[in-house]
Amino acid sequence: MPRPKTKTNAQIKNDYAKRNYDDIRLQVKKGKKEIIRAHAEEQGESLNGFINRAIDTQMALDTVHQDKES
Repeated sequence: MPRPKTKTNAQIKNDYAKRNYDDIRLQVKKGKKEIIRAHAEEQGESLNGFINRAIDTQMALDTVHQDKES
C-alpha cells in the first residue's frame, strides 16, 4: 500500500501564505529596488516590512487630510 505523500516545509509555508496573505506585484525602475532595500535595511526592516509601513503611513496621512477637509 503506498504511503501518503507528506508536504515539504516549502509547501507548508506556501499554503500558510496563501491562506493568510494577499500578493501585490510592484514594479519599479531598474536599480530602484536595491535603493529601497538598502533604505529599509538602514531602518532595520525587510523590504516587505518597509513597503507595508510606507503604505500604512501614507494611508493614515491621507485619512487625516481628508478629515481636515470635511
